[in-house]
Amino acid sequence: MTVARRVVIHGRVQGVFFRETTRRRAYRAGVAGWVRNNDDGSVEAWFEGEPDDVEVMLHFAGIGPSGAYIDDVDVDEVEPEGLRGFEVR
Repeated sequence: MTVARRVVIHGRVQGVFFRETTRRRAYRAGVAGWVRNNDDGSVEAWFEGEPDDVEVMLHFAGIGPSGAYIDDVDVDEVEPEGLRGFEVR
């Protein structure tokens, strides 16, 4: 069963290698999707895969890489799109 979540992470999340660390973690977890910086200073991501694997990525989104400070994480359940691989946008 494949699930997907759209996530927006708020706080000090740009300039701390959030996107690259997310890409590496998603690869290890076997999660497809993407991650990008938003103009408002947040980071947005799409995680798609097995429920337990997506949950691993949601947990990471709440703590981020070293140097990040997370104020809030918005999570929306979305329909899977059948994505393959994980990219930094």
